[in-house]
Amino acid sequence: MSEEIFIHPSATVDKRAKVGSSTKIWINVQVRENSSIGQRCNIGKDVYIDKNVVIGDGCKIQNSVSIYDGVKIGNDVFIGPHVCFTNDKLPRAFVEDWKITPTLVKNGASIGANSTIVCGITIGEYSMIAAGSVVTKDVEPYTLVMGNPARPVARINKRGERTETLL
Repeated sequence: MSEEIFIHPSATVDKRAKVGSSTKIWINVQVRENSSIGQRCNIGKDVYIDKNVVIGDGCKIQNSVSIYDGVKIGNDVFIGPHVCFTNDKLPRAFVEDWKITPTLVKNGASIGANSTIVCGITIGEYSMIAAGSVVTKDVEPYTLVMGNPARPVARINKRGERTETLL
């Protein structure tokens, strides 16, 4: 396997960002200063990675995802297209002293397309968030959540297969 990093010519990767070996960064991606992307990641078209974001090894981040300052993503995490992570509990255009509220996504989690992740939560190991969900509370490990707001519907195994229905 190649150790080479691939960065598409249209991508903007700040020189203060760290990118791990065998990672691919595709068309129109922006990676801001002091962010860190692990090894063997695939960062899809039009992804925005804000300053200070941490992304572990083996992650797949699909097209048009927005990951803002305060988000830390573990290893082997899947993030579907158009997912948005927030980082401000009280967003106002006129407040200059706003505070970043951190979010943690643990190893092996999977986040479906068009989901919104409200800041200040932890998404547990190998959990799964169904497409289109709005996640406002912590997600327990090995749990499938869905809806707006997202609610637990099943326990799952590491592969994402249901092991127990909750609803």
